Amino acid sequence: MQSRKDKAEADITTHLKNPYDIVQGLLKDSTTALRLNENVYHLLKQPMRVLEVSIPVRMDDGRIENFTGYRSQHLDILGPTKGGIRFHPDVNADEVKALSIWMSLKSAILNLPFGGGKGGIIVDPDELSERELETLSRTYIEKITPLIGPQKDIPAPDINTSPKVMGWMIDEYDKLRGHNIPGMLTGKPVIIGGSAGRLAATGRGVSITIQEAASVLGMELNGATAALQGFGNVGSMTAEFLHHLGVKITGITNAHGGIYDENGLDIPDIQQFVKKGNVVHTYPDADPLTNEDVFGLPVDIFIPAAVENQITKNTAPAIQAKIVAEAANGPTTPEGDKIMEEKDIFVIPDILCNAGGVTVSYFEWVQNAMNYYWKEDEVNAKLTEKMKEGFQKVLDIRREKQIRMRQAAYTAGIHQITEAFHARGWIEEPYDK
Repeated sequence: MQSRKDKAEADITTHLKNPYDIVQGLLKDSTTALRLNENVYHLLKQPMRVLEVSIPVRMDDGRIENFTGYRSQHLDILGPTKGGIRFHPDVNADEVKALSIWMSLKSAILNLPFGGGKGGIIVDPDELSERELETLSRTYIEKITPLIGPQKDIPAPDINTSPKVMGWMIDEYDKLRGHNIPGMLTGKPVIIGGSAGRLAATGRGVSITIQEAASVLGMELNGATAALQGFGNVGSMTAEFLHHLGVKITGITNAHGGIYDENGLDIPDIQQFVKKGNVVHTYPDADPLTNEDVFGLPVDIFIPAAVENQITKNTAPAIQAKIVAEAANGPTTPEGDKIMEEKDIFVIPDILCNAGGVTVSYFEWVQNAMNYYWKEDEVNAKLTEKMKEGFQKVLDIRREKQIRMRQAAYTAGIHQITEAFHARGWIEEPYDK
């Protein structure tokens, strides 16, 4: 039987791993360190609006199953809220709230005219037929339609959603509104108003920040080694870009296991293997690798590209990498972050590292408004410029204040939003006297 002490410690651990608690703690620490008026923290600490909806779906066997969905809108002071929709069994209200706050900070760092939004449905999409998945997607959009739109809240893809899912969603929205509104959603297929370069944007942005970090550390990427946790859209795209730069990817894991080759995995072949419907951990031409062991691989770069709370007090001590690039949202707990700080690991925080997706979503939204579309090379060039500007902004704050990259990123985002609070008259004096 679990003792009272053990139960209390377990409750504390669970509490600390709640992403909403984590982001609120980071906001509190950052606003205090910046000597901001306490009102700034109270304006930032929770979303302005959270919607919970029931989504009844008639399944293929005739029964009706009712799924739960969420949409969180954090702050619209800089523009409409913006953020993805994820389909995952572990989706919950606090996760969606936290992700919407991170989206606000992400947009502010890159000087995008958005606030943060996020949505999700509690579901394992692998257990649904395509018809059931389409019905779920369309019904979710129907339920949140009153809150979304190109000047209100703009959804996008996230975990387990795709351009195909976005296509169903925008089609449903247009039916409900009675006309074509391409800017209400981003990440859709190019043929119906999507942007060239959007699918690879988050992974491309991750690779750009890794290049910038390597430059700061004087690390040569050609011949460097890396390991990835997660091989979905973001992980696979990041691996592809790093492979082209000459980085040897020695380890990859997903939720079920992984693969390892000390001489470097054949990334193009693995991508083709996965495109045929296979899962990465079944790739035959590599050694098996567990999720636990991926953290301790002797690599230069470690890239968490899966879900939240992966780098913890239990996994962080094993990390040997010089650079940790947070391609996932909220992959590091406060305890894990402290350990990496003690080990002097250069962390590229999530709200900077994975901002490529929202940046090209912004480009897509702009192109929809103009009804004029850029070529992929132009999109990629604009993305590179934005990511480098954001990285340099955070790096300059890090050097000026002698703080870690995570604190510098929060400082950059909070400062931008605080200036908007002051300009709109929400607060009279941003800083404590």
